[in-house]
Amino acid sequence: MNAPEKLPPLDPSTLQSSIDLAWDRQIVPELTEYIAIPAKSPMFDAQWREHGFIDTVVRRAATWVEDQKIAGLKLEVVRLEGRTPVIFFEIPATRPGSSETVLMYGHLDKQPEFSGWRADLGPWTPKYEDGKLYGRGGADDGYAIYASIAAVRALDEQGVQRPRVVGLIETCEESGSGDLPAYIDALKPRLGEVALVVCLDSGAGSYDQLWLTTSLRGMVSGVLKVEVLEEGVHSGDASGLVPSSFRILRQVLDRLEDSKTGRLLPASLHCEIPAERIEQARETARVLGNEVWKRFPWACGADGAFTLPTTTDPAQALLNRTWRPTLSVTGAEGFPTLQNAGNVLRPYTAFKLSLRLPPLVDGNAAAVELKQLLELEAPYNARVTFHPDGRAGAWGATGWNAPTLSPWLESALQGASQAHFGAPCGYIGQGGTIPLMSLLQKGFPKAQMMVCGVLGPKSNAHGPNEFLHVPYGKRLTASVAQVIASMP
Repeated sequence: MNAPEKLPPLDPSTLQSSIDLAWDRQIVPELTEYIAIPAKSPMFDAQWREHGFIDTVVRRAATWVEDQKIAGLKLEVVRLEGRTPVIFFEIPATRPGSSETVLMYGHLDKQPEFSGWRADLGPWTPKYEDGKLYGRGGADDGYAIYASIAAVRALDEQGVQRPRVVGLIETCEESGSGDLPAYIDALKPRLGEVALVVCLDSGAGSYDQLWLTTSLRGMVSGVLKVEVLEEGVHSGDASGLVPSSFRILRQVLDRLEDSKTGRLLPASLHCEIPAERIEQARETARVLGNEVWKRFPWACGADGAFTLPTTTDPAQALLNRTWRPTLSVTGAEGFPTLQNAGNVLRPYTAFKLSLRLPPLVDGNAAAVELKQLLELEAPYNARVTFHPDGRAGAWGATGWNAPTLSPWLESALQGASQAHFGAPCGYIGQGGTIPLMSLLQKGFPKAQMMVCGVLGPKSNAHGPNEFLHVPYGKRLTASVAQVIASMP
């Protein structure tokens, strides 16, 4: 009887070299082209179909994947009626007898432009400088589909056996992933037995080690509007008699938030923080120290002192941005520009609200409660409305708390971080929202989750001067490949 063929072991150095080459020769050029396309998410571009930018980035990414010529790869752009498209790909296992599946996730839609970009930069003007690729969407997270394929291809080039891999790349994530549940239902028979989810839409505490995301906040967003008049009137004639819509809006928000501390008042919007997450926050705070809060671009006052955060305790800062609810006002309507602000009492004020929820709070239930709280018994009988984003029944996105790591995954993460960063893997909660994760955890309760990403310090996703840290992206890609190869 012939001895079984001895398979080559994974060589981390060779793996990293192969992935570095793929990034330099293919991925960075592709992402440069991708950044130049304003493929804004449907919430920010109601005419996304007519503009065709989402279809353009989907077509380009799909073509690139197919051009990699990975053995057995099948790719389909799936389009359900009335919804944004998704890319779905399947790559058969190279490990004999393997029945489990790795699911790779990312998205190609983008946030809007925002203001404040450096004079030589812009959201749709890519620029590669000092290892950073500037522009909207490269890090959040257009790179994901390219990194996923590069990881698989590097393993196959080495002859390293791996399980089956499927990919799900959506184009509605920045709008709350409202289209995603329908696609998961439609594609579930083709997803297979998902044992590991690799989501590349998250962040990193630093660029010095691999970071695993342990939790994500949920979110409710929508428009709060207060109307007092049918049209603007002379402020000298009406003020003191006609109540200010802005003052009424302030009163309504006082039901939700303590403006002195920022603490949200309804008890139902809070949850108990698991002891494991508190301990991980303390350890991460020990590693990152004051960089947890110093990394933000604080404004300076007249005396040169910068604005202070809500807390300078690193552990509490981590918990504030990952496990405690917070309200932000991200937009306003009903105000003229300062240059055009005459002596007129405005007929209405509208704010765009963004409410981040703890991972264990149900997003839709929170949205329903928020609407009732804000609209009930309006001061002066004003017309107060709150319209949550999304579709009925899915007004809010529920957060996610990672399942307990299996021993194999914890060992694989530590091994990959040591091999490609020379440092242990770190654990960190993230304040952002990825609606897919709670959906997948419900659909595949036994699956392990590797949620990570390139959004490290100052990368500034959604804001001005957003960048992708390319050296970190290379090492992250290699780490993902090594973890996939380590699956038992």
